[in-house]
Amino acid sequence: MAHSSAAATTMTTVQVPTTIGLDLSDRVSHLHLMRGDGQTLETGKVQTQRAALAQLFERWQGCRLVIEAGGHSPWISRLGKECGLEVVVANPRRVELISKNDRKTDRTDAELLARLGRSDLELLSPITHRSAQAQAHLAVRDARNAAVSARTGLVNFVRGKLKSSGSRAPACSPECFDRRALAAIPPELEPALRPTLLLIEQLNRQIKGFDQQIQRLCEERYPVTQLLQQVPGVGPIVSLAFVLTIDDPKRFKGREVGAYLGMVPRKKSSGQSDPKLHITKAGDREMRRLLVLAANYILGRFGPDCDLKRFGTKLCADGSSANKKRARVAVARKLAVLLHRLWSHGESYDPLYLAKKRGELALT
Repeated sequence: MAHSSAAATTMTTVQVPTTIGLDLSDRVSHLHLMRGDGQTLETGKVQTQRAALAQLFERWQGCRLVIEAGGHSPWISRLGKECGLEVVVANPRRVELISKNDRKTDRTDAELLARLGRSDLELLSPITHRSAQAQAHLAVRDARNAAVSARTGLVNFVRGKLKSSGSRAPACSPECFDRRALAAIPPELEPALRPTLLLIEQLNRQIKGFDQQIQRLCEERYPVTQLLQQVPGVGPIVSLAFVLTIDDPKRFKGREVGAYLGMVPRKKSSGQSDPKLHITKAGDREMRRLLVLAANYILGRFGPDCDLKRFGTKLCADGSSANKKRARVAVARKLAVLLHRLWSHGESYDPLYLAKKRGELALT
């Protein structure tokens, strides 16, 4: 008996938008346009400049733009959204089909981005760029890091030159090194080292200026950092960097922020094999470094008694260097989750919250 048309199974066709695969380069980017049915519409090049890209994007409004995360991707992704495109930013760490292609060229990269964006977006492991304001404010932290790195290089240079001439610079902090080291300079090295000490003095003043900018940003633009600074070891630099790196706390749930910052172990299990691997080190490397520094303080002799310290102390109970390192990273990961919770829920910090729930006594 023939089935009626009403009982017939109907197939729903998903309309795939035209996809633009754009392989970004510093001066000239390659593009590959592909229609929803897989037919190539256009290939070519475009200048990696705002005017040229805006003209291209406006011509293909409503289409899907697929790019890889990189130096140019933040502003290009924002430009694409302003021009009415659906923008997908692929995570290059997860798209090995492109990075390990035996016939890799800019043209084939653009084509692969278009094909992957047309088929399944999950294959691209899309990421979300922080806002333009967060990126600009985060540049203050990066500028401070550059100044501190330059100062460290100059201090080491002076110490090395003094040591090679039979003298020795005094043991002191970088903030007072330019004044303390002046007396240790022999006459023959004054033409080289006295101007170097002046550079160190200028860098000290500039670093103080960056610190003041960071403090003002915390107080005036990001008052939520005051909640995060309740945790010992978390000051203006760590709290501001965390807020600007995460940008929107609603993007993450629970422990996801630890994975986002690359502080969870890699997984490579197969059959009966499930080895312990190092952390992924994905995400913002500087934010990860700052969290580990805060964890060092928490686990150190001056860190007050708290749940985080007790957790880390148990992990490195045997005193081995390997377990101490694992404990620092584990405490840094838990610290990131704690900061995210304080921010998301607006809670006050209770250093012994878990200990009280377990009925444990405070350490004297």
